[in-house]
Amino acid sequence: MTARFTDQVAIVTGASRGIGLAIAQRLVDEGAKVIITARGQEALDAAVEQLGDNARAVAGKAQDKEHQQAVVDLALSTWGRLDVLVNNTGINPVYGGLMDLDDDAARKIAEVNLLATLSWTRTAWNSWMKDNGGAVVNLASVAGLRAAPGIAFYGTTKAAVIHMTEELAVELGPKVRVNAVAPAVVKTDFAKALYEGREDKVTQPYPLKRLGLPEDIAGPVAFLASSDAAWTTGQTITVDGGITITGGI
Repeated sequence: MTARFTDQVAIVTGASRGIGLAIAQRLVDEGAKVIITARGQEALDAAVEQLGDNARAVAGKAQDKEHQQAVVDLALSTWGRLDVLVNNTGINPVYGGLMDLDDDAARKIAEVNLLATLSWTRTAWNSWMKDNGGAVVNLASVAGLRAAPGIAFYGTTKAAVIHMTEELAVELGPKVRVNAVAPAVVKTDFAKALYEGREDKVTQPYPLKRLGLPEDIAGPVAFLASSDAAWTTGQTITVDGGITITGGI
């Protein structure tokens, strides 16, 4: 394991478990000090125990601007800097087609998946990165790259995250790099409805014949956040076990 993040400070949202926790673990393993966020304090406490002394946690709603500012302020007051922001929080509380989608549910999905991503980035920018630089990595999805029946509006918000990543890369450069990762199905509690009880069938179209693990996403995120990607901005890396080249998602 390299030490690409020695003396650096990162915030990872939605990181009490799953992909977010794996990202936080990877950053800590490479030398970073990390603040993680999620809604549940108990799960966050367990995550911090796993991550060790270089981790802190703040519970709150991802879309709450006061929560966002409190997390950034903690990073600055505790460790004096903020080098990396990983916008990992995402929700998809409904399954079905767009014609059956409740407007209130749509607003909630957009608020958390898209607007909160923008707001977290704005808070990090105004509080530190505008003057000192940094890297932002957004979690998109292969559902944002092509039609995704059943999770159509989730995919719509992730398509917007991909485009917003490009816009932010233009606006925030040259000091801040902004990139994204678009995973396919990863074995987490969040994605269980997409594979549970039928994993063998779901994995058949994947050239690598398996679903992703949280660690499979943590590596590309760490790359994009690190100096190894110093000349990379506005890009979305597809991390999908090859499923999109076979025509699936």
